[in-house]
Amino acid sequence: MFAGLFDLSKWSPPRFLVCGFAVIILLGGLVLSLPVSSAQGTSLRYLDAVFTATSATCVTGLVVVDTGTYYSIFGQVVLLLLIQIGGLGFMTMATLFALVLRKRISLRERMILQEAMNQPSMQGIVQLIRRVFRYSVAIEAAGALLFTLRWSLDMPIGRAAYFGVFHAVSFFNNAGFDLFGEYHSLTTYAEDPMVNLIAMALIVLGGLGFVVLADLLEYPKSRCLSLHSKIVLCMTGILIVSGAIAVFAFEYGNTLGPLGGTGKILASFFQSVTARTAGANTVDISALHQATLFFVIFLMFVGAAPGSTAGGIKVTTFATLVGGVHAMVRGKDDIVFFRYRLARGRLLKALTITMLAMALIAAVTMALCVTENAAFIRVFFETVSAFATVGLSTGLTPDLSDAGRVLIACMMFAGRLGPLTLAYALGPKSEKELYRYPEGKLIIG
Repeated sequence: MFAGLFDLSKWSPPRFLVCGFAVIILLGGLVLSLPVSSAQGTSLRYLDAVFTATSATCVTGLVVVDTGTYYSIFGQVVLLLLIQIGGLGFMTMATLFALVLRKRISLRERMILQEAMNQPSMQGIVQLIRRVFRYSVAIEAAGALLFTLRWSLDMPIGRAAYFGVFHAVSFFNNAGFDLFGEYHSLTTYAEDPMVNLIAMALIVLGGLGFVVLADLLEYPKSRCLSLHSKIVLCMTGILIVSGAIAVFAFEYGNTLGPLGGTGKILASFFQSVTARTAGANTVDISALHQATLFFVIFLMFVGAAPGSTAGGIKVTTFATLVGGVHAMVRGKDDIVFFRYRLARGRLLKALTITMLAMALIAAVTMALCVTENAAFIRVFFETVSAFATVGLSTGLTPDLSDAGRVLIACMMFAGRLGPLTLAYALGPKSEKELYRYPEGKLIIG
């Protein structure tokens, strides 16, 4: 019994991914707890270090100590490495090293990569990993260069380059970590078009997913997009625009009040984009109206695209649910997008992911309401932010109790891997059914 438990060759891909991420987090927490990781040369509590390592590896951005002032350069570089590993996936990084060393990628490793990248098949998985690396390096390098040019106007060129690299990696991987100190994020650049546009471009590109990026780059030759890419692009555009309109309407006389006309528009779009699991902010999140917070919670819950650096239930899941409702209301049997019919199994998977996510969020929110002395909307916001690996905070995270920190860390971990992957990893191995039960009749509605 126990021999099988520790025999890695018998582990399923989901279990391997869960344990792999857990090991990286625990090791990262150990390094971050060392005095060398602190700017003051002091040791960070291991619980707080593990919380931060979880936030970095799960590309979230929730922190219990300020990244820009507490950590030394060494500690910040460790965080940057955890963000990069977490964003691309540790199996992706391991595969890249294997390819560099000209090692053969085994069938089992391809199966794990398929699970990690959320792909329907193993066909072309190694080629996809190569593309992931190329796209990531190119986009992060471009973002780092543009950030460096802008921030060289405000600080020495060396510091500007360091800030440029750190924030390009953080924003592309939808992590939300920043080095500006005092939990300010990008609030001082709320009306700066260059900083806003670069950051939003990195966040959106990281959230589209590498399959969509590959599709877009090949479009000039193929002149066509896959159904997946069409749905992701359409839903992304709809959610960003609707989110910006909602923030602009709800916050016009509140957090957007001190900003000029262009600043109001930039801030509205930035808060809508960052809610898609990025975690940076240009206005004070704790000062948002409750209506705005609730709408941002919805945006965080939906998240971005599968196979991306972002979290949430994913836009394709949400689109499938909307398509199912539309089909039922219209009396149709099939969910149809762009003249393509979805298999019924897609709807069942979307329902499963959504119900597991809602159940997990509800359970942790109730638990935090017991452990923390805070308003419900703040607790709910922080829980969804953790699950969707967003990193936006109303200021509750640094004041969490130890029990609260454990719960939020678990939510970040579950959100990064996905509730369905966790269920597959922790549940017993299912056997193929050899028979079907007779159909029963149940009154619905």
